[in-house]
Amino acid sequence: MAEISAHETVSGQLPAAKPAAWRLGPGRANAVPIILFLLIGFAAPLLAVIGYSFMPPRTFGLWQTPTLENYVSVFTGTSYISFLWSLGLGAATVLLLAVICYPVAYGLARVFGRWSTLLTLLFTIPLFVSENVRIYGWILFFIKNGVLLGTFKAWFGVEPESWLFTQGIIVLGMVYVYLPFMLFPMTLGVSMVPKETRDAAFDLGATRWQVFKEVDLPLSMPGIVIGFLLSFVLAVGAIAEAKVLGGQKVIPITHDIEIAFTYSQNWPLGSALAVLLMLVVGALVLLVLRRFDLDTILGRR
Repeated sequence: MAEISAHETVSGQLPAAKPAAWRLGPGRANAVPIILFLLIGFAAPLLAVIGYSFMPPRTFGLWQTPTLENYVSVFTGTSYISFLWSLGLGAATVLLLAVICYPVAYGLARVFGRWSTLLTLLFTIPLFVSENVRIYGWILFFIKNGVLLGTFKAWFGVEPESWLFTQGIIVLGMVYVYLPFMLFPMTLGVSMVPKETRDAAFDLGATRWQVFKEVDLPLSMPGIVIGFLLSFVLAVGAIAEAKVLGGQKVIPITHDIEIAFTYSQNWPLGSALAVLLMLVVGALVLLVLRRFDLDTILGRR
């Protein structure tokens, strides 16, 4: 009170209090650096790409008259074929990964016991090797007179046709590269199923199939959904598998984006393709998430 009275004596009025909206608590103050980092490192590049997508073709500045010419050229050209290839290869990869990874995830969570840590380590080791190195390893495996075809020729006197540069080998490479991104969320989802719930279902007379359909699958769905979304987003954006294993017989949309930004020097067109890819993938992801309870998937309840 003495301080206020002294201030009143000098200035003749009370000090103005800060508005509540401008008061930062400890939590908000600590979050400011992270927010700035996200704005500069994530939002700013995306906004730049969106801005470039409305610039005239083959210009390198944002201070031009906006136009929709780049988007028109995407739909009037052949880029939609690349979109279909990317979505198709991504969907095929996700389906194969689901069939392959769920039994392995179930084994890691419930069957292998003390060996599960070692098996998890074996699945993790490839992540420490460059993706391009691993893909070129498949080239040596499937190339004519390579490891596989050369072995067939030496042992059986038969030289099969090379499997390289086909759609099947592209999907095989994508399944191999993105398998950990489907496996680990699935393993987490399977491990979330309480053993007591499964035992109670068996005690009530449920068969193994009924327990899987009514208990294991629904309760492990959060991990399955996360694995689906993560592997699909990565597979749609894949480029090395199509370029190396496919021999560019299949052109994904990411290859068109790379060509637009590099060889063609058409940044606005590349930006338009990138924006459309983000919109298509984002719409598909949101469509899937709408069918599930996000609070349950994120463990909030």
